[in-house]
Amino acid sequence: MSPHHTSQDGIKSNAVDLDKVETVDDLVNQWGESRVFSGGHLAKGVEILDRAKKEGASIMVGLAGAMVPGGMKKVIVAAMRAGFIQSLTTTGAMITHDLIESIGGAHTHSVEYKDDNELKERGIDRVYDAFVKPGSFESFEDFIKEALKSLIQREANSQVILTPSELVDYLGSLISDNESIVRTAHELKIPIFVPALSDSVLGLQIWLFSQFNPLIIDATKDLGKIQDKYHEREKNCAFILGGGVPKNYTLQAALMASRQYNYAVQVTMDRVETGGLSGADLEETKSWGKLEPDAETVTIISDLTIALPIIIRSLLARQNGE
Repeated sequence: MSPHHTSQDGIKSNAVDLDKVETVDDLVNQWGESRVFSGGHLAKGVEILDRAKKEGASIMVGLAGAMVPGGMKKVIVAAMRAGFIQSLTTTGAMITHDLIESIGGAHTHSVEYKDDNELKERGIDRVYDAFVKPGSFESFEDFIKEALKSLIQREANSQVILTPSELVDYLGSLISDNESIVRTAHELKIPIFVPALSDSVLGLQIWLFSQFNPLIIDATKDLGKIQDKYHEREKNCAFILGGGVPKNYTLQAALMASRQYNYAVQVTMDRVETGGLSGADLEETKSWGKLEPDAETVTIISDLTIALPIIIRSLLARQNGE
């Protein structure tokens, strides 16, 4: 029986045919034909996201994890520029690492060392199996101090109250790196929500500055801004990458609305058995009123650094008619 051949009893083979694979999208299509295991789930995720965009849905992304040190910055920027991200909820660490690269710092994997005590002595910070170039955080701290100082001076030293999304947009306006997530979001007017901003080096720098300057970060006001974004279009798609705070913040946008998410795609390595939000299945969210009863959903169990480039490249191919 040839791959995907239908037998006389109507049963289709689920074999992936490598002779039909020349591009990433070809492979995703083969997974879509097979419909089994994580490959089949990933293919369904691509189909849902592609359909959501074609049907005019707003794709609201929750992104957790060390994705910039993990090499995903350009992938995220490509998704933004292609219209697959209308809002982004993420961590303060993600913003920190994006800005570090945008002002001359770097992440690398080419560091030989004996143990982490040696790294500390050499001034090298480790993020899993990536490393932050020495001096990067110092340059970042100087950049943030100058940026906040300019902001206060612009407002004639009167009290400045900003939401995290407004602060990130302001920082994006100060850099010129076209490969930056923050800069791209500023250019395209894509809001970046950082509900746990204080849980990061960026948050620490803001707190230190606020001890001696009239700056207040109002995180609760962003709840209204993500509501506004949710109501911009008739349909919405939740694209959850990782878990934690960004996952819940994205999904809870539907709680105050009269309509829930029509589509949801989740990529995670966590499992429901641990009892944490990051591994909670999408069906559970229907009990909270976050997804429509007939919402199209799929959960892809995969490392984001594997799944995300494949998903976005496949979506770009379909959008461009490749």
